Amino acid sequence: MAAQPAGTAPAKSGLWAWINKRLPVSEFIEEQLTGYYAPKNFNIWYFFGSLALLVLVLQLVTGIFLTMFYKVGEATSFDSVEYIMREVRFGWLIRYLHSSGASAFFIVVYLHMFRALLYGSYKKPRELLWLFGMLVYLALMAEAFMGYVLPWGNMSFWGAQVIVNLFGTIPGIGPGLVEWIRGDYGIADATLNRFFALHVVALPLGLLLLVALHLVALRRTGSNNPDGIEIKEKLGADGKPLDGIPFHPYYTVKDVVGVGVFFVLFAIVVFFVPTFGGLFLEGPNFEPANPLSTPEHIAPVWYFTPFYAILRAVPNQRMGALLMLLAVVSFLFLPWLDRSPVKSMRYRGPLSRIALTLFAIAFVALGYLGLQPAEGLYVILARIFAVIYFAYFWLMPWYSKIDSVKPVPERVVYHAH
Repeated sequence: MAAQPAGTAPAKSGLWAWINKRLPVSEFIEEQLTGYYAPKNFNIWYFFGSLALLVLVLQLVTGIFLTMFYKVGEATSFDSVEYIMREVRFGWLIRYLHSSGASAFFIVVYLHMFRALLYGSYKKPRELLWLFGMLVYLALMAEAFMGYVLPWGNMSFWGAQVIVNLFGTIPGIGPGLVEWIRGDYGIADATLNRFFALHVVALPLGLLLLVALHLVALRRTGSNNPDGIEIKEKLGADGKPLDGIPFHPYYTVKDVVGVGVFFVLFAIVVFFVPTFGGLFLEGPNFEPANPLSTPEHIAPVWYFTPFYAILRAVPNQRMGALLMLLAVVSFLFLPWLDRSPVKSMRYRGPLSRIALTLFAIAFVALGYLGLQPAEGLYVILARIFAVIYFAYFWLMPWYSKIDSVKPVPERVVYHAH
């Protein structure tokens, strides 16, 4: 047998070598895990990206099992959900995992977005990364809305009436567009069939594509960090970032801790408070859809209520719909609205900090007000917080430019924890 040259690693053999010759598993691990260097100063805010991916998988898996028993149709949808809850073995668990998973998805996504606002993760060179992330958010909103309608409870029916009719405010094409979305002159069988097809096939495919593009863009630019410093600009003699560490095993192990905490909290909700006091599943949605019985107070699920509060804050329905759309679309312009020379809030002055704090308070307050009746003090407060909400975006070119900044260190600041 010929001797192996000195200094050469022994060749791998067996099943692993056979797979690698046909599929680049080792190369993928090297490039995306052990060879991908992330900043060494990640903190708790960096758990939520991986958690969002985890919940996406959870939703896809539970959704597949639900479709095995769900029967789409005006006469069958509600009963099929009841059948899943009462007759299918562990059907109640799958349904609650899916319904609570939708809320969990938005919780981790909102926290993920807030971290981007906190550390300027939307600024150059990550503009495209931010845009893909926002498109994921928009697709998630559409996916959640259509999934909300499918159980065909009374709140689902009336919520669909409100949201679909908003498209009627579009000048010229509004009425025809509403009829096209419904597939009929009212919310009925055709609407359910369309929403089911979009919710189960079209939107998940689009969502997965956007998530993939988001991750590709992330690998291209590298992760941001709490200091807002580009670690790729300072490399060691080996060509690796001086302020970076391999994603695996360091951050994969760290993410496992975050996943463990998430599952404990998620299990508490699923097993003990799956409706979460009506926030995750409303009482009227346990009643079949009834066009002749309007719920006392029509409100969407909590993750849509900040935008719903903005819609109702304006007496003119067309203007309210426009402002609601603008409230979502404004996020897309953040990379170009922010004129600050630094990324992270750690090194920004009081104006930027106050603006972000007021925006967070306004968003939460609007979420609460969207659950309340559109009358009296609630409407006045919604108008005040809506002004604060929009001021964050459209005054940003001014306050971010004149705000004082602190010197940004040349290397990332690492705090052991």
